[in-house]
Amino acid sequence: MTETKLSDLLEECLVRCRNLEVPLADRLQTFANELRRLGPHFQVAVDALVSRLAESDAGATAPKVGEPMPSFLLPDEQGRLVRLEDILGQGPVALAFNRGHWCPYCRINVDALARAEEEVAAEHRHIAAIVPDRQKFAMWLKSDAKAPFPVLTDMDNGYAMTLGLAFYVGDELKHLMVSSGWDPSVSQGTDNWMLPIPATFIVGTDGIIRARFVDPDYRMRVAIEDLLAALRSAT
Repeated sequence: MTETKLSDLLEECLVRCRNLEVPLADRLQTFANELRRLGPHFQVAVDALVSRLAESDAGATAPKVGEPMPSFLLPDEQGRLVRLEDILGQGPVALAFNRGHWCPYCRINVDALARAEEEVAAEHRHIAAIVPDRQKFAMWLKSDAKAPFPVLTDMDNGYAMTLGLAFYVGDELKHLMVSSGWDPSVSQGTDNWMLPIPATFIVGTDGIIRARFVDPDYRMRVAIEDLLAALRSAT
């Protein structure tokens, strides 16, 4: 198996995992197991990256529960500028940082978030995804997941960087990602190879963080049940 075929081989696996009627964590773990089987060398590099981030306490300085969520002004997939205050005017929100439309784990996650939004939208509680992708790629991600919520573009990971969530991928993983068919520099429009740590913040209408999930291992995401419970308890 050549590296250049890895992403193509995993596309069918991604769709299968995304459609499993099991908790999100199990869907993500099933995909991770397949990737480890099909591209063990790739997963070794991922494990090394995750260890490096954990040792450096990546994400540790991100805003915490009880603190105000820093405001933003970001374009959505239609190019419309959206402020945090605009979203909070509709009710509490879950802000979910994702790495981009090209990331299989993010596609599985955003699909799960789209289903979650359908459960709580009538209760005036919402979700918004944030990615470093340019508009057309953010639109593709939204369409792929049939997401009813906005997918906001954080160009150059500027907002993620202010939150302490942006990190450099590293040369080894950069080479493996490109040769395997995943090149975020194309969708980001920059060659800085910075990515956000996938993180989710539940923010009340007063702008205060009610709950958060920050893990430098991008294979891990907040459980949908926990997200829904936190959204429903937020005011």
